[in-house]
Amino acid sequence: ACRQLSDYLENGNIVNSVNFPNVSMPRSGAQRICVLHRNIPNVLSRTTTLISGQGINIENMVNKSRGDNAYTVLDVNSEIDGEILASINAIDGVRRVRVIKF
Repeated sequence: ACRQLSDYLENGNIVNSVNFPNVSMPRSGAQRICVLHRNIPNVLSRTTTLISGQGINIENMVNKSRGDNAYTVLDVNSEIDGEILASINAIDGVRRVRVIKF
């Protein structure tokens, strides 16, 4: 359990969660953006549009869902500023956004 919690805190990977799917992705890029959100249409597309609209490339991505919950992990090629993070957080259905710097 300690290793799983550590992996979540350090890498954003989820294993054995009651409410969220198992998600694991090797690190790449400069930063990782982890988005916990409702499993509804347009959350993923709006998130990627906000990021790419700032000229930031998404190098790797995984999105999985379990029931009403979904989890998206995006590795990007440069740092994301607070304004973009605030915009992602404001998307209807987004519950929490977390950035992990490598």
